[in-house]
Amino acid sequence: MRPRVLLADDHRVVVEGLVTLLTPVCDLVETVEDGRALVEAAVRLDPDIVVTDISLPRLSGIDALVQLKKKRVRAKVIFLTMHRDAAYAVRAMEAGASGFVLKHSASAELLTAIHDVLKGKTYVTPLLDNGRCGQAEPARSRTRDAASGLTPRQREVLRLVAEGRSAKEIAAALHISPRTVEFHRNKIKEELHLHNQSELVQFALKHGIAVTVTWISAVVHAVIA
Repeated sequence: MRPRVLLADDHRVVVEGLVTLLTPVCDLVETVEDGRALVEAAVRLDPDIVVTDISLPRLSGIDALVQLKKKRVRAKVIFLTMHRDAAYAVRAMEAGASGFVLKHSASAELLTAIHDVLKGKTYVTPLLDNGRCGQAEPARSRTRDAASGLTPRQREVLRLVAEGRSAKEIAAALHISPRTVEFHRNKIKEELHLHNQSELVQFALKHGIAVTVTWISAVVHAVIA
């Protein structure tokens, strides 16, 4: 029987590439663009597999996974992400993920990961930069992602800032006032010890909170290759 898959990613062109990859062998029950929609859809549709990015609007993929565990959703979760740092895989596995695949290797690894996870195995890409993500080293000794201290709202604001949106555009998108946008932007700078717009953008790109058009195009080519 074909596995029922729920897909969560907020970049439409990436989703289109993944749909092309998955639909020949999986039943794609729904695609969603943010973490809260992911939780709602997983509870409602009861998929076998959830394939999700880590960096999602409204609620991160890892935070969404925590919510799914609390709600006792049976779906196995595979993270499909740009993050090569093994620390991200460690955090994902500690939260209860069953798989961790890089977007650039999706065409070669994602279907294998789904197959292994359905058999009760754990799949972690061998392409991580910083060593293995096994259990030998205590989690508390690992360096924590600097972005993890941001609130979901701050992450949303930072993502939109990095995408070049003005305060008025961000306010309209998030249904808040421009003054509130500026408050969040200043708090983010203070929290991360950043000083200007350029540093905010560089931080967001480095930590996967925002991506460039060039990067998205590269991922799409990798997925459908």
